[in-house]
Amino acid sequence: MHLGQEDLTPEKARLFLGDAVAIGYSTHTAEQSGLADRSAADYIAIGPVFPTLTKENPDQVVGLSMVSEVRSLTSKPLVAIGGITMDNAQSVLDAGADAVAVIRDLLAAPDVESRAREFLAALKSRC
Repeated sequence: MHLGQEDLTPEKARLFLGDAVAIGYSTHTAEQSGLADRSAADYIAIGPVFPTLTKENPDQVVGLSMVSEVRSLTSKPLVAIGGITMDNAQSVLDAGADAVAVIRDLLAAPDVESRAREFLAALKSRC
């Protein structure tokens, strides 16, 4: 389950879901990420890293420097989101993210499955 800043807190979600479900929590600032680190969230999302067209009113772009800063604040898995493409995904991982969440770069492809396979192959070859 993934929660946004306007959703239930990870602690309240954990009461409903128990320990068997992984809970992620979206953050957009170092302060939010620090709070998420001390929460019941299993992983932290940070973003949008780059400009995104997926949301109508996206949060302010955080950039690669924020990914690095948040990495220094937590040992929890860190997922970067927002404007991630095949061309910039490696830079996001290099900045400290453990994973990337990709929407537009996949959905804009004529064959989503093929694009996802390309993405995985490219990222595995760069690791």
